[in-house]
Amino acid sequence: MNPDAVIRLVAARCLTYPDERLYEDLPLLRGAVEGVRGGAGLAAFLDHVERTDPLELAAHYTDTFDTRNRRCLYLTWWTDGDTRRRGLSLVRIKRIYRERGLEFDSEELPDFLPVALEFAARHEESGTALLEEHRAGLELLRLALTVADTPYTQVVEAVCATLPGPSPATKEEAKALARSGPPRELVGLGDFEPFGPGVELPWTTKRQAAPTRQEERTRS
Repeated sequence: MNPDAVIRLVAARCLTYPDERLYEDLPLLRGAVEGVRGGAGLAAFLDHVERTDPLELAAHYTDTFDTRNRRCLYLTWWTDGDTRRRGLSLVRIKRIYRERGLEFDSEELPDFLPVALEFAARHEESGTALLEEHRAGLELLRLALTVADTPYTQVVEAVCATLPGPSPATKEEAKALARSGPPRELVGLGDFEPFGPGVELPWTTKRQAAPTRQEERTRS
């Protein structure tokens, strides 16, 4: 597995709700990023997880990834907002998965960033195209996390570093990506365990906790 794929898989696990399984998987995750190009930020984040009480980290996660603060892990929220068009985008992503032989089956929405990252780790060409299509949102999320001074910044920085070219330094530069980036087109997505049988991951990313208010608003 190439370094970018490793980064994307570990980042996907780090960006899901921090349940007990995350703490159990710390040795596995550390071993995965050890010595990997671009893995230093993820290693630092995993150190933070180990030092942090699980309830405290869970509360921080919920407070951090909130649309009210312009910090959202759902890719189409950045492009479509809470509009009717977003529903069409979600249907399109599901169709993309299906075209790759992967049936999306999860409580999560198909545009959840950890899902896209796991797909991009296993289907590099089409997965990278999907992330590039939503790069403006990813970079805006990275900048918002930087302002919030949260350890999750290191995770999203590592994700952005797997994409071609340098990350923009300002919001204006990030927004310009939406105007100059690749056109929106069909790309495909893989198992979260959302994609059903046949795709085995070294850890599960299915959230165990009850939905947050953010998720309830996003699904409505």
